[in-house]
Amino acid sequence: MKLALIRITPGKEEQEISMLHRKKSPDVYIVERLFSSSLVVVVSQAMPRRMNVYHFKKGTEICNYSYSNTILAVRLNRQRLVVCLEESIYIHNIKDMKLLKTLLNTPPNPSGLCALSINHSNSYLAYPGSATIGEIIVYDANNLNTVTMIPAHDSPLAAITFNASGTKLASASERGTVIRVFSIPEGLRLFEFRRGMKRYVNISSLSFSPDAQFLCASSNTETVHIFKLEQHGPSGEEETPTWSAYVGKMFTAASSYLPSQVSGMMSQDRAFATVRLHTAGQKNVCTLATIQKLPRLLVASSDEQLFIYNIDPQDGGECTLVQTHRLLVSDEEREEAAVSEGPGAPQSYAATAAIPTSAPVSATLTGYSEDGGVSRGEVIPEHEFAAGPVCLDDETEFPPVSIPNL
Repeated sequence: MKLALIRITPGKEEQEISMLHRKKSPDVYIVERLFSSSLVVVVSQAMPRRMNVYHFKKGTEICNYSYSNTILAVRLNRQRLVVCLEESIYIHNIKDMKLLKTLLNTPPNPSGLCALSINHSNSYLAYPGSATIGEIIVYDANNLNTVTMIPAHDSPLAAITFNASGTKLASASERGTVIRVFSIPEGLRLFEFRRGMKRYVNISSLSFSPDAQFLCASSNTETVHIFKLEQHGPSGEEETPTWSAYVGKMFTAASSYLPSQVSGMMSQDRAFATVRLHTAGQKNVCTLATIQKLPRLLVASSDEQLFIYNIDPQDGGECTLVQTHRLLVSDEEREEAAVSEGPGAPQSYAATAAIPTSAPVSATLTGYSEDGGVSRGEVIPEHEFAAGPVCLDDETEFPPVSIPNL
């Protein structure tokens, strides 16, 4: 397995892909980066209970924390770092990594499903409230209190995500046929979309567009769906007719003659736009981005490919594939890049992560109280950081992680 940090930048005619760092690292299974900063969180299969925090440009470990069980997910924004275990959640202050709250005895969550708003003013955390039905607990990670419980689905949750401002939450269940959007913090249902009727699927990712006007969903099928979040105006209001609007009106009219259960299914909004991937069954994640002022759909698949599609924001329909990129280059290309970088190139964080475990690690925080919380302790820096605070804002990104002087 290869581990890489990749940057997408707009070019004159198409998007350019540049490799920031890459390294063979066979046992890493969680990697999270804080926006464009140098802060990267890594968890390896060799030590699945330990979270390592790295300054990837310096290739240096800042600190690490050990937990009582396997780490299933890590989420972070500019205020909080959240670590999710199967039956507990740990909330840290990202500025100094102080443990602020431990949520114990949460419902069994073997997939580590959780979502954290990227808006640090609304640091809402969402996680399953039940292992048998689709309840969502919304927790305020800033003020450390529960906000609401949303009865989202009849079957267990499969995917949840916030929009950029933390005012909307989208969810899908294990059935994968219906996707719902709720207002936050009220928990009111705003939209309901039907992905399909014929078969259940495994939703692998949900993502809002930056302006929260669109929502995309990918699954284990070959189709990615894009839904448009728009409130339908009064019937007397004149609108520019589109094919999707015409079909929607036909479904709405026909649903009034059907039983209530079927009527509810047909009144749910259908996909505004779709993408048919070349291969089915590959694990993938999708996201919506605005590139050169135009909406784009990005799909990354487990076979190391990135697909970029154009979206028609007015009429929707089938999206157009504009670019395909191989995310990880061949060994020959990697060797050529290493030669061009020269011997003084900084060591990647993945290389640091591969340091033998027998080497002394000064930043480890061990020991847990009987109730499952982290025992008291300070984040102890590596010796090269002892002179002062660690600077993680190489791209002027907030925040630096403050390390106390020793």
